[in-house]
Amino acid sequence: MARTGTGPDFIEALARGLEVIAAFRPGRPAMSLTEVAAATGLARPTARRILLTLEELGYVRTAERGYSLTPRVLELGVAYVQSMGLWDVARPHLERLVERTGESCSIAQLDGSDIVYVARVSVPKIVSLAVHVGTRFPALATSLGKVQLAALPPDEVDAVLAEPTRSGLTARWQPARGERDAELRDVRARGWALTDEQLTLGIRSVAAPLRDGSGRVIAGVNVNCHAAETSVEHLVEHHLPLLLQAAGDISADFARVQDVPHVGARAVS
Repeated sequence: MARTGTGPDFIEALARGLEVIAAFRPGRPAMSLTEVAAATGLARPTARRILLTLEELGYVRTAERGYSLTPRVLELGVAYVQSMGLWDVARPHLERLVERTGESCSIAQLDGSDIVYVARVSVPKIVSLAVHVGTRFPALATSLGKVQLAALPPDEVDAVLAEPTRSGLTARWQPARGERDAELRDVRARGWALTDEQLTLGIRSVAAPLRDGSGRVIAGVNVNCHAAETSVEHLVEHHLPLLLQAAGDISADFARVQDVPHVGARAVS
């Protein structure tokens, strides 16, 4: 996260606070003051003041090893999802898709070179992908990421994928640029994406783009399954048509929501 702004209105203290929150990643749910300072590059006194402020606001609590985040941090992400209205629009369609496919379905958005899950309806499985709202994966190795990367101009794809992943994961599929570009051209041409154990062993998924009223791709929606239970053929022949229908319905409903005038309270003089 950039700590130095480009304008006079940049608030460095706010940037530092967000950087401290972002420092708590998979594999380090609790950190000492020294670890927080090292992870953020902040001086210990500065890191301490930020942690104490976040603790007073309810976003951080004292843990056995120092500090950990509280569930209140989720409110920041929930506010984002709710402000879009996408979850309210998508919920019945996702639930219907899960019922018809018997598989977990998710919506994610592109954030740098990662996707971030913003909605999910899951099905209990003996073996499943550990995903919840806020989970990050490297975008290129996921069907959700491919459908969004395919919608970007080529130079923008290069810039996006040049950013380091913040997921903490290394995908199995590490294509050369030529293979990557060919894959995204195929996705762009057919309008959907498939991954077959490219992120991790045992996971297959198919995804379609979600669009706003102007036709701009704003997210992706997918069906994911375990490779030992569902063949690629069944995923494409049975689940994909249902997914494409759901993606079209969600996009159409979201466009209608956007067209509704937002009437605010009239100011009283």
